[in-house]
Amino acid sequence: MVYCAADYLEMTDEHGEDNLLSKSEGFFHNNVLKNWKDCLLALQSCEPVISRADKLQIVSRCLNAVSVMVCTDPSLFGWPMLMYGSLQSPGGSILWNGINTGAKIQSTMESDWWYEDISYLSVHLFERLIHTMEGKGIKPENLAGAIMHYCRKYLPGLGRWQGGQSGKPRTVASFSMTPAAVDQKVLLESVTKLLPEKKGTLFCRFLLGLLRVALILGVNHTCQDSLERRIGVQLDQATLDGLLIPCYSDSDTLYNTDCVERMIHHFMSSESRLTSLSPSSFDLETSPSSGPLKRVAKLVDGYIAEVASDVNLKPNKMRLLAEALPESSRSLHDGLYRALDIYLKEHPWLPEKDKELLCNIIDFRKLSIDACAHASQNERLPLRVVLQVLFFEQLQLRAALAGCLHVLDAETAPPVPMTVPSDMAGQILQRDGWMTVARANQVLKVDMERMRSRVGELEEEFTKIKQEMKRVAKSYSSISSPRFIARRMGCNLLPQSSEAQTDVVESTAPTPRASGEHGRLSLQSRHRKSFSLF
Repeated sequence: MVYCAADYLEMTDEHGEDNLLSKSEGFFHNNVLKNWKDCLLALQSCEPVISRADKLQIVSRCLNAVSVMVCTDPSLFGWPMLMYGSLQSPGGSILWNGINTGAKIQSTMESDWWYEDISYLSVHLFERLIHTMEGKGIKPENLAGAIMHYCRKYLPGLGRWQGGQSGKPRTVASFSMTPAAVDQKVLLESVTKLLPEKKGTLFCRFLLGLLRVALILGVNHTCQDSLERRIGVQLDQATLDGLLIPCYSDSDTLYNTDCVERMIHHFMSSESRLTSLSPSSFDLETSPSSGPLKRVAKLVDGYIAEVASDVNLKPNKMRLLAEALPESSRSLHDGLYRALDIYLKEHPWLPEKDKELLCNIIDFRKLSIDACAHASQNERLPLRVVLQVLFFEQLQLRAALAGCLHVLDAETAPPVPMTVPSDMAGQILQRDGWMTVARANQVLKVDMERMRSRVGELEEEFTKIKQEMKRVAKSYSSISSPRFIARRMGCNLLPQSSEAQTDVVESTAPTPRASGEHGRLSLQSRHRKSFSLF
């Protein structure tokens, strides 16, 4: 601050010998630039007068000095970097109140001893320091470690996805410094440009944590796309819990599947470039990229199974996630089938057309024995798909039986010394598994025949019971008829309707009384007709 003030006031030697400007410049060069703590404090004090400090090259000279000290082993100069300071005996033991404790200070220091100290700088100065260190030839992994430490300090949300990693212990220099006021959004957008092209499980997990925080803060599209690209090129190093990024926008879905889909496309783009440069790229099984591709396929299958339980996930999104990887990436489709089964279970209202379109993502010839057995009895699958599974299952059973017969013929033949390759051994094991399934199918067929015969017996018994009920109903109707009841009570029934009609015809005097009697007789006849229906 004094150096900048002397320059502003033009306190040069022209106005007086050994003036303030020359004194402050000499002190800065002889004392500040040779001390680690004073360099960092000088950088912090330059913030209010950064333009004048740049004019006097105070910032650039401090950054160069710090970079040189980082490249040098601090034990050669005896810098009191740690909490013990200079309180050590000539033998190197730690002193407490002037008493030798016998504990030894490590003669060699770790390469990350400077992470905590430079984390007190502002984002602008930290960015300039990283660029200066990069020009000095510091290893990219050390720079990445410093950037990760800086981000964890000022982005508290990262701690949840970093496995509870502890921070660095405080040093002597850090006690003289105050933490910088950092804008998290500016920090993220700046750090994304500083990160080196590094791969690894921990670094990929750190990038996924940065992406989560970036989505929460709403950074610009360039920053988000850069993070997605960096994660995509090393997607085989990611973990399932890291990919389960919640959707922080107004979308109805629980997880941000669009982001994961873009990362898969970035991975496939990088893999296609590697495959085109590889001399063995014509054989996908022996290609160097087949290992990462299969790991990503397994990871994506697990991811689809996790997000399939979301009731708002559209069938088209499920299909796009599954088809983002080529068919050669999956030797078995059991993972896809499990995800599909979960999705159909959570979405029972889907029409048959959408179910069949979803089932097209699975190659049922690549299902294992257990998956085939489950699919053939899965009521959630469309009937056409179940028939297709049964067809392929029968083909595999036939092939297994033919192989077993071939093995039996080989056993009866005279023994010939030969070595079975590993792939042939795997085929034999697969054939044995299909034989087990064939026996189980035979047992099921026997059980079904028994069940069919039992159902036939039950149908015959039901027919007999039905006939018996009809016979009982007829006998009950004859017992409950009026004629039977009147006979049991000793009463004579009225004449039949034909006799009543004869009496009415013979009467020649049509009086009102006669017409009333005629009405009563006709009513009685109708009653008798209705009783006779029983």
